[in-house]
Amino acid sequence: MAGHSQFKNIMYRKGAQDAKKAKMFAKLARDITIAAKSGLPEPDKNPRLRLAIQAARAESMPKDNIERAIAKASQTAGGADYVAVRYEGFGPNKVAVIVEAMTDNKNRTAGNIRTIFGKRGGVMGENGSVAFNFERIGFIEYPVSVADADKMFETALEAGANDVVTDEEHHDIETLPDDLNVVTEALEKVFGTPSASRLDWKPMVKTDITDVESAQKLLDFIDALEDDDDVQRVYHNAEIADDVLEKLA
Repeated sequence: MAGHSQFKNIMYRKGAQDAKKAKMFAKLARDITIAAKSGLPEPDKNPRLRLAIQAARAESMPKDNIERAIAKASQTAGGADYVAVRYEGFGPNKVAVIVEAMTDNKNRTAGNIRTIFGKRGGVMGENGSVAFNFERIGFIEYPVSVADADKMFETALEAGANDVVTDEEHHDIETLPDDLNVVTEALEKVFGTPSASRLDWKPMVKTDITDVESAQKLLDFIDALEDDDDVQRVYHNAEIADDVLEKLA
């Protein structure tokens, strides 16, 4: 899984802002609500809900927000029905991009995403237009504090993982898609609930970005996508040169 991460090679991000935190909390709350609707509204009996709550806590989401998101899943509390949608296309410099979203209005979301692509130097395509550049994998993440690299590597491989990459902050574990749940459950027994466990898109072919202007344009494009209320995650195959990252930072 060498180099795999949603933005492992993009260290430059805009400073934290209240507005962005509010958007993040809204997306986390949506994840919790959808997870609660998919099974029992009790974390110990609903693995998906347990992971959604863990992700929210990792971002310091208030307890009251989490409880309201769970309550919203019940019929009596109302709440819109969301569906998962995927968009594909090319960003600036022909970088392959996959956008995953949850929406209660496909027309609105598709229109918003298409506008961002068009205004930011990209081209939105049909489903399948760039997915062949990526591999579908299972992705599990733990903070580095739970174990040393050797312990995590050995335990994960024994549980059925394909690979483990450890950096200064995280252990990133890769699995086959069908093995994600089994490996997650095995690791939970040893290390507790992971900070993330989900299906991901791993780029198989990279697009090199070697100048500051192109890198900035790409980052602005990604930020615009992530700022959309319906967008959950953005994946791309850009590889930004280290000296460019240093200049951006």
